[in-house]
Amino acid sequence: MSATLATVKGWFAPRGDGTGALPVRDSIHVGGDRPVRLMAFDQTLVAVVFALIALGVVMVYSASVALPDNPKFANYTETFFLRRHVMSLGIACVAALVVVQVPMSVWEKQAPVIFLIALILLVIVLVPFIGKVVNFSRRWIPLGFMNFQPSELAKLAIALYAANYMVRRMDARENFFRAVTPMVMAVAFVGVLLMRQPDMGAFIVIATIALGILFLGGVNARMFFLMAAVIICTVALYLYFDDLRRERILAYLDPWNPLYAQGKGYQLTHSLIAMGRGEIFGQGLGASVEKLHYLPEAHTDFLLAVIGEELGFVGVATVILMFFWMTRRIFHIGRQAIALDRVFAGLMCQGIGIWMGFQAFINMGVNLGVLPTKGLTLPLMSYGGSAILMNMVALAMVLRVDIENRALMRGGRA
Repeated sequence: MSATLATVKGWFAPRGDGTGALPVRDSIHVGGDRPVRLMAFDQTLVAVVFALIALGVVMVYSASVALPDNPKFANYTETFFLRRHVMSLGIACVAALVVVQVPMSVWEKQAPVIFLIALILLVIVLVPFIGKVVNFSRRWIPLGFMNFQPSELAKLAIALYAANYMVRRMDARENFFRAVTPMVMAVAFVGVLLMRQPDMGAFIVIATIALGILFLGGVNARMFFLMAAVIICTVALYLYFDDLRRERILAYLDPWNPLYAQGKGYQLTHSLIAMGRGEIFGQGLGASVEKLHYLPEAHTDFLLAVIGEELGFVGVATVILMFFWMTRRIFHIGRQAIALDRVFAGLMCQGIGIWMGFQAFINMGVNLGVLPTKGLTLPLMSYGGSAILMNMVALAMVLRVDIENRALMRGGRA
């Protein structure tokens, strides 16, 4: 064979559990003399994640730099939100470095405990004088250095618990009551606690994660669609009997109506104005007008609108593509784990992929006016301590799954 052709050595390696062999490129000799070994982890995934984080830091500063001009934030400095955001990122990175060292077998064993802790925190946040109220919602537990939001932990906890549940109930996938009812009860209990805050956006994300893992885990399709229909009907009834949420839906359908333009449709109309002003290449970094006290929550829920105004269609499209690639890569790592008979790790990865992709989709849809306004941040980018922390912890778990997958394919141990 010509020296210019790649000669693959060690094409077959032990599966790791003694059950057979898997095709794997252990080392490849390019030109016949220099071996190129597999990466220990997915460096491209890490690069995309940090690119999103870096852009988020820049845009959070840009979106919040003028806030001290508002009497509501008169006691804050121009860099207050930037410093808090960077501090949260530092804590999140340290936590991610710790989590990536923990084997997935540990997370599988502790999944029910983590879910129980999340439920306890969801109860504690509702206790007066403990939970912090912001904009009529009691969602945060003050920790001094950070306001922790238990619903963010609940998103990770449900991904772990649902994956663990499917592994334990694998033999009951075709039986509706045995396979689905306990999981529905768990999600319903979380939903009751979240609606007491209220935080409907988080409940929708958590329910979607649970449904997605059940479906990917092999639950009968008819059962899946029945359960999805029950959840959708429940949300519809909630909207019907809640005047505030119903008005948000009506405002979304006609935001320019004078009845809503200065009320429930105010954020949406100014988000659309920001997107329109950005055109193709944007007004330039720092040149947003809508962030100057016109667009509420510009550094959190509506950060993408500021990106659209300052960086234009090109900036928004770049963010969308990076989230699409990241979500697709997470799903690929999950499928790879399942192919290696690591069902818990694979389903957990796919649950995290659903979380990141679906929440990003909702936030982008709200900013672009194609979905009703919901209080969901843009993962990895929007200002928020506990959200960034749990995003990084979840992605560290995905990276750990990837590392263990590669170790198994090289004939080692996870």
